Amino acid sequence: NNRQVVQITFHDVQGAIISQSAVVNEEEDLVTYHIMDRNHTTVVLFDSKNGLVCYQPGGSNICLVRKMLAVDQENIHTVITAQEQKFNQLLLLRNETQFSRKYLGILSRNKVDPLTLGQHIDSLCNQTPVYWLQESNRPGRQRLIYFCIDICFPNNVCVSVCFYYLPD
Repeated sequence: NNRQVVQITFHDVQGAIISQSAVVNEEEDLVTYHIMDRNHTTVVLFDSKNGLVCYQPGGSNICLVRKMLAVDQENIHTVITAQEQKFNQLLLLRNETQFSRKYLGILSRNKVDPLTLGQHIDSLCNQTPVYWLQESNRPGRQRLIYFCIDICFPNNVCVSVCFYYLPD
């Protein structure tokens, strides 16, 4: 199993230094991000084979899944390329980094069987409730943001992904 780690360091919008590691498993078409934030580590799994992205927020007992988009494929391809070129340490400069925000609603009505999502998501979300996510422009005013995470890629693209619960 050829697994390579790419370490990505950047300054978030507030100027704090954030460190992330991306584990690349080319054989399985997987990129797994570990995002350290306060006392928790959030895991984001990009599973190209099954066309899914899975978020496991640090400190919570839940997994959130959505279908992978073309832009996700492009972004994780830059991680694989960086790893192939042996760029194991990357420092993204704030003035050269493009930040964007994505809002995802949690469809908390129906749980998903992790077995139907492939072995990697199943083993990551072992014994944890799994829910689908739905993309939206931005949550309505009455929606409470559950949490946000920043994910940065070697192509100087950082995406702040914010989650919120959709009404039942």
